[in-house]
Amino acid sequence: MARCHLHKFGGSSLADADCYRRVAHILLTHGNSDDLVVVSAAGKSTNFLYRLLELSTTQQLWQEELQILISFQQKLIEQLLSNEQARSLRERLSNDKAQLISLLSIESINDYQSSQVVSFGERWSSRLLAALLRESGVAASDVDARTLLIADEGAVPQIRLQDSRQRVQTLIAAHPNERLIITGFICANDKGDTLLLGRNGSDFSATLIASLADIERVTIWTDVEGVFNADPNKINDAKLLSSLSLDEANRLAHLGSPVLHNRTLQPLFDTEVSLAVRSSYASHTDFTLIAPKSSSASAPVVTNLNRVSLFNIQLNGALSALLSLLTDSGLYPLAHWSLAKKRVELTVTLENQKQVQALLDANNEALGITDVQIRDDFGLVALVSADADLYRRGFARLLSRNARPLFNDGMSLVTLVPQSQVNLLTQKVHRRCAGPRKRIGVLLLGVGNIGEAWIELFNGARAALNKEIEASVELVGLVSSRKALISDTGIALDSWKTVFEQDATPWQYSHLFDELQALECDEVIALDISASADLTLQYPEFFARGIHVVSANKLAGSGPLPFYRELKLQLGNRRLFWRYNASCGAGLPIQHAINDLHNSGDSIEAVGGIFSGTLCWLFENYDAVKPFSELVVEARGLGITEPDPRDDLSGRDMQRKLLILAREIGLEIELEDIELKSLVPKHLAELPLAQFLSRIDELDDDMLQQYLAAVEQDKVLRYVAALDRVDGKLKAEVSLQWVDNSHPYANLTPGDNVFVIRSQFYQDNPLIIRGPGAGRQVTAAAVQSDLAHICRDLLQE
Repeated sequence: MARCHLHKFGGSSLADADCYRRVAHILLTHGNSDDLVVVSAAGKSTNFLYRLLELSTTQQLWQEELQILISFQQKLIEQLLSNEQARSLRERLSNDKAQLISLLSIESINDYQSSQVVSFGERWSSRLLAALLRESGVAASDVDARTLLIADEGAVPQIRLQDSRQRVQTLIAAHPNERLIITGFICANDKGDTLLLGRNGSDFSATLIASLADIERVTIWTDVEGVFNADPNKINDAKLLSSLSLDEANRLAHLGSPVLHNRTLQPLFDTEVSLAVRSSYASHTDFTLIAPKSSSASAPVVTNLNRVSLFNIQLNGALSALLSLLTDSGLYPLAHWSLAKKRVELTVTLENQKQVQALLDANNEALGITDVQIRDDFGLVALVSADADLYRRGFARLLSRNARPLFNDGMSLVTLVPQSQVNLLTQKVHRRCAGPRKRIGVLLLGVGNIGEAWIELFNGARAALNKEIEASVELVGLVSSRKALISDTGIALDSWKTVFEQDATPWQYSHLFDELQALECDEVIALDISASADLTLQYPEFFARGIHVVSANKLAGSGPLPFYRELKLQLGNRRLFWRYNASCGAGLPIQHAINDLHNSGDSIEAVGGIFSGTLCWLFENYDAVKPFSELVVEARGLGITEPDPRDDLSGRDMQRKLLILAREIGLEIELEDIELKSLVPKHLAELPLAQFLSRIDELDDDMLQQYLAAVEQDKVLRYVAALDRVDGKLKAEVSLQWVDNSHPYANLTPGDNVFVIRSQFYQDNPLIIRGPGAGRQVTAAAVQSDLAHICRDLLQE
């Protein structure tokens, strides 16, 4: 029965003893007894060996560096193997050290000898992993690939496929039911001299040997889970691809994929071998499978190269002849464009620039090439998919005037842009073509205490929200009373204060709305964390421009009824959302409860409560021992009241909150329909603040009398908002009341809010919602909750 699996492990997967143990565990749990395994040098061993060569050829001391490398290998042996196994490998390592000393001591070392020095890294890995597997009780042998892969020399060795196939087949036939651990990266000429397979040579070894052995599956185990639809180091919501066609993978490799190299993929063409890319650090996770015969397109992949070479050529001959020459030489152009007046542009990787230039110089007469100009100040952005045409329009709409037109070869869309624009365009293309369904921009109106708390909360919650709704929710604007900053690329949440201080500018509503209109966002949500009446008047304009609103500001919800009706009408005329749970009860879910009762078919008959944390604190602490006025002054000093305590004592804030709840229930009433009995007498209400504070003790006599009268009846004083339907008539008021000691309004934690709802379903035992009704954290949480609800609503199909 033919062997079915080859595993390849790179240097990062063999970096230390724990990595070796992890690899052995993978082979024992994810493989079969006759699997082939290809290995790279452990960790940075190859770099160390090249460094030794450099020191030797420049006649510098290399002995200490060699000892460090040998000691690293010795430590791996001691950590992984028992005495018997370790002794054998130590002896072989001692011989290797002697060979290295001999080679490095040669005065003029040749290429074969240099390659032999470099080959030790893979040989050590193969030897150690095979011994570790034997230690685990399974049959395993190390194999030097120089005995298998025979090549003709060239810039890159060219494998003699027939000779190499025969050797591979003979080897595996001679070792049934045994794991063969083969060195990657190295091969030999027909004289046995060591040759190196170049960049990504170990991956190439793996796919090559798999094709020669007729293996069904190659798994490249590396330090990433597989191929993502963008570089996860640059795009935070990049997603792992479950599958990819070989043609797509090949094109992606040519365009600079950090995971795949085009040479690795070449042996897979015209075979039945599939290629999996998996993480050796998380073998239980999902991975990417590259199928050789797949005709279906994968999800689009966005990739980039920060810098490329752009050739601008006067070409009097045929472009097809030039492209064929480059391709036949293994110098694949990344993209090309035909310009006016017989000029042609083509772009290649920086590493291929000199070879392409030499090829053009050598063939300029035959191809009619003159006036070759080279630029390297561009970067490349590309989208790869077998369905590339589907994304052409969306990609093209993102291009600025200094971008090259899209090159489309049927498998990819490629453009060049100035290097400074590469990352931004990559993000935009991913977002529009390969990323989440929507980009949602958030505008924060009010960057004070609560605004700062919301940004802290949003910073921690954003990743989870983005993952949940499969969208990108970004902070794109900050607005204070004086300055504004709008950024289409998003505002960094960790440094927003510094950025706002440096870059924000004075603003007017007309300019603000124009900037918001220009944002490249699918949706914009404005968070009004202010107390601005002027801002409230702009809500119709926000809605007219398709901007959703979250309000902690209670002025819109409690504004004049015609204005309120107009806002609701605008919402109904298009798919817009306005949520304002934070405007009443801070983080308490009072509006959620009311809406849930309504959706359940219940009928709300009464709503009441203490909606002010300040007034709750005052009356929970007032016991007539200390005059009421002194308690107010104390609360003001603690920051519990507003700077002008009359803003709290007037009850106007509670009156507005009761109106918001009344309208949420469905009652179309005005603020004046709610009777307000202020705690501030009329003769004190209009005084300047300083005069009011000097006469604040005039509140004390009436409050003391109220307190004593309540105590006589075994009751307590509370400032209460109440709305009730009595005999079909509405009664609504905000006033000081005497309540029983057993009432939900009594015995609160100072500063709490309490809401009591009586409905058809909650008659004798009303629904009570109680908790902190103020504070930066709970208010910020309510705003974030409303934002998340709108995002979810927007993403519903």
